Amino acid sequence: MNENFLSVRLADTIMKRYPNPDTYPFKSWCYSQGFVLLGFCRLYQDTGNPIYRDYILRYVQRHVLEDGTIPRFHGDSLDDMLPGAVLVWAFRETGEAAYQKACDAIYASLKNYPRNRKGGFWHNRIETPGEMWVDGVFMEGIFLLSYAKEFPEYASDCYDELANQLDCIFTLCHKWGGLLYHAHSENPACGWAEPTTGHSSDVWSEGLGWYMMVLTHAVRELPELHPAHSRLRSRLRELIDTLCTLQGSDGLWYQVVDRPERQDNWTDTSGSAMFLYSIMEASPLFPSHPQAWDKAVMDGLKGLSNRIRPDRKGYLDILGACDGVCVQMGYRQYVEYPRIPNAKEGVAAVLWAEERAERENLVLHRSL
Repeated sequence: MNENFLSVRLADTIMKRYPNPDTYPFKSWCYSQGFVLLGFCRLYQDTGNPIYRDYILRYVQRHVLEDGTIPRFHGDSLDDMLPGAVLVWAFRETGEAAYQKACDAIYASLKNYPRNRKGGFWHNRIETPGEMWVDGVFMEGIFLLSYAKEFPEYASDCYDELANQLDCIFTLCHKWGGLLYHAHSENPACGWAEPTTGHSSDVWSEGLGWYMMVLTHAVRELPELHPAHSRLRSRLRELIDTLCTLQGSDGLWYQVVDRPERQDNWTDTSGSAMFLYSIMEASPLFPSHPQAWDKAVMDGLKGLSNRIRPDRKGYLDILGACDGVCVQMGYRQYVEYPRIPNAKEGVAAVLWAEERAERENLVLHRSL
């Protein structure tokens, strides 16, 4: 494999730092493993390199018992749904019946998952009652799309549920131009919700990135005749157009996306990588898209490359991102949230973005 590819170098870094994928931060069964391992699934599809397949299956084999149970999956949080998409991949790859049973269990857990009055899933049934976060729509949505593709008898229900969740979060959190606030709460005790609207204070870059990625996948995978397809497509186009007007001079986007004029605001690697992935993935769906989209990608990838630095061992460090941001009380808390090297979401988001940018060349290199 050509190690000039940033996606390959970053995947190699991850495997060397975390030879046991279970140790990737922060819990052994959670969204972070799902997010990063789905990047490995894409690299395996591009390259056919068995090292990626082995790494993914090592994680799956550790968590799924022979009878299909997942001891560390409890169904209490949408964050725990995302690794289910990796299980769908594992079943497709191996045909192991236990993996199908595990996928079925995750899907079944959504049937009695608590909802707000609009029908939106709570982010966590125990810790965040009445709260719907943009993050969570990605966590359950990517699983639903994966499950629908592998088990078509459930596709219609999966598509309808995801469309409902996307509509719900848009209704509750839309600010302007396709931008969404981080969260909404029906629980007045949460502290961060606006008293009259229930939404949070700001448009957080990574949160918007989670939403944008699953919106892009939904537009790509829902049947064109699905009742929601047209409106989801319109929202995606509007969001991309809006982001093209908010891009920073360094090619990246701000932690609080729609406040670029603030001197204390700064450009965020994680959300920016998610936006770039989404624009690259969405562009073929809009054959006559504006040239501004292509320029945003070119400028963004240059900016992203400036946040990727080799350390003394030659491993890649990802700079300029926060780790594990929950809903904050206000603008100040978002921009003062500490940035750390190799924030788990930032590493995985950059892997997704770089794989997407390099995909055609990775596949071409495989055939040489």
